[in-house]
Amino acid sequence: MNAQESVPAPAPPVWNIANVLTMVRLVMVPLFVVFMFLPETGWRYAAFAVFVVAAVTDRVDGELARRRNLVTDFGKIADPIADKALTGSALVVLSLLGDLWWWVTIAILVREFGITLLRFAVIRYGVIPASRGGKLKTVLQVVAIAVYLFPLPGPLQIVAHIIMGAALAVTLWTGGDYVFQALRLRRRTRAGEQD
Repeated sequence: MNAQESVPAPAPPVWNIANVLTMVRLVMVPLFVVFMFLPETGWRYAAFAVFVVAAVTDRVDGELARRRNLVTDFGKIADPIADKALTGSALVVLSLLGDLWWWVTIAILVREFGITLLRFAVIRYGVIPASRGGKLKTVLQVVAIAVYLFPLPGPLQIVAHIIMGAALAVTLWTGGDYVFQALRLRRRTRAGEQD
């Protein structure tokens, strides 16, 4: 082994473009909420546009982090929180406006915030990264919410209900998977400490 191989790569800075995009997404959440409660239909379209742009930043910041080696522990925690703030506020607003059943919103939010608390509870053992199932869950939630946000004629709302049903199923399934990962991480770390 030569000297170059023994030097570890420097850690990426916390304030990189991927993490900045994550923070921008968080800032867009209150703007989205305000637009949703303004009375004219044009504001609903504006809220839809803000939601879609914020959702796209989620895709962009993830791609940038992976391609440019900008993955940080901060990003692994902040990115899911930004996702939950965006989708959670959208779900609550839709339920407040009578567009989405409250039981759907509550089931998704309990899972989302429960898993976030779980991530913090096991952080001393390691970070649980987003899984493929978790990414599929996010995509389904975003698409379902976007369809609800866009003012569609009554019959087309069935599309929103079908996509939201799929999102709810994947949300609950991945929640169970994250609990399993957390237990396995804790068990593995404790076994390592005993060796």
